[in-house]
Amino acid sequence: MTPDLIRVFGRIGLLSFGGPAAQIALMHKELVEKRDWLTEAQFLRALSFCMLLPGPEAMQLATYAGWKRHGIIGGLIGGGLFVLPGALVIMVLALAYGAYGNLPVVQALFLGVKATVVVIVIEALIKIGKRALVEPQHLALALGAFVALFFFALPFPLVILIAGIIGALGQPGEAVTQVVPSGTLRRSLGVVVVGGLIWAAPFGVIAMTESSFLHDIGIFFSTLAVVTFGGAYAVLAYMTQEVVVSYGWLTTPQMMDALGLAETTPGPLILVTQFVGMIAGMAEGGTAMALTAGALTLWVTFVPCFIWIFAGAPLIDWLDGRPRLRGALAAITAAVVGVIANLSLWFALHVFFAEISAVSIGPLQTILPHLASIQLLTIGLAVVTGALLLWRHWSLPLVLLISAALSLGTSVALGLI
Repeated sequence: MTPDLIRVFGRIGLLSFGGPAAQIALMHKELVEKRDWLTEAQFLRALSFCMLLPGPEAMQLATYAGWKRHGIIGGLIGGGLFVLPGALVIMVLALAYGAYGNLPVVQALFLGVKATVVVIVIEALIKIGKRALVEPQHLALALGAFVALFFFALPFPLVILIAGIIGALGQPGEAVTQVVPSGTLRRSLGVVVVGGLIWAAPFGVIAMTESSFLHDIGIFFSTLAVVTFGGAYAVLAYMTQEVVVSYGWLTTPQMMDALGLAETTPGPLILVTQFVGMIAGMAEGGTAMALTAGALTLWVTFVPCFIWIFAGAPLIDWLDGRPRLRGALAAITAAVVGVIANLSLWFALHVFFAEISAVSIGPLQTILPHLASIQLLTIGLAVVTGALLLWRHWSLPLVLLISAALSLGTSVALGLI
């Protein structure tokens, strides 16, 4: 059985381009249509459960499918092989970027990538908005989240917490239809305890090295792993603020390059955290530190995903009968639309204008562009990539390649490099 799991999930991991929707469709084809590893009802119920969890839902769905087939070993194979190919590609790209990213030719190529990233985030906003904003109160939550983030700079975790509380309070009392067997509950609690200890294991090694940098990397991305409701797009603005402003590990342009490169690889988009960790590590201590920081980031980002599935999968039917929980998570999903709208505007301003100023008036904290610093070339590239992605629906890797080539060619023609 194990060789079959390795072959099937290895194939899924290598072909999982195009974001969660394409990845979930690929898994449906491989696991439901071509094989009887999951029934349609099991697949949809597991997908609904994974979409309620923090972290990448497609990777967690792969973990669940492996767990359903062959227990914890199967789950490790399914989730691990979903992440591993992309992680290897990100490792190579991060090392190359750290060595050559400052060259003028490379910067010109990445100008096209940045323009495409703006369109990518807008596309994610449209897709998630159609799915999440099904009721008027969901739209109100999305608008409230946008205002809280863009105009008042409230922390992302606080916005998500408030949305969850509002959603839970807006639902009727729990309609208990099923009691969890005590053995199942004890098992799930045991998985959480053991998994938590495994998750925290690297910090013992870090304590012996006395590296404050690795400690900060581990703590920050551990925190990020438990608030990533809505996927990578939802937390990217928060992550950028912390990485650029609070820690000074990367610059804003480097963060946008990181997202663009993560979009070109198979596997979950949240692998962008690995890229960030490696670039920060390279600046801190060269290639060895980059590899160490990247491995640590991968560990603290993805180990929780396995814990959620191994602890929660046996409780799926019970969780499905909790109205307050479903209401809280539906509200969080709606708020994520506002979070991504904030990210879209934030990215657009930083890409389309060379100079941005922070504005603070009482509780109001936002950013405004210097209109004279508008970047017409970048706007033109975004219009082209927007037409190719949103109208013509071309594949993302091809559009990224076209945009980078157009940026390089135009920069050479204008004598910018």
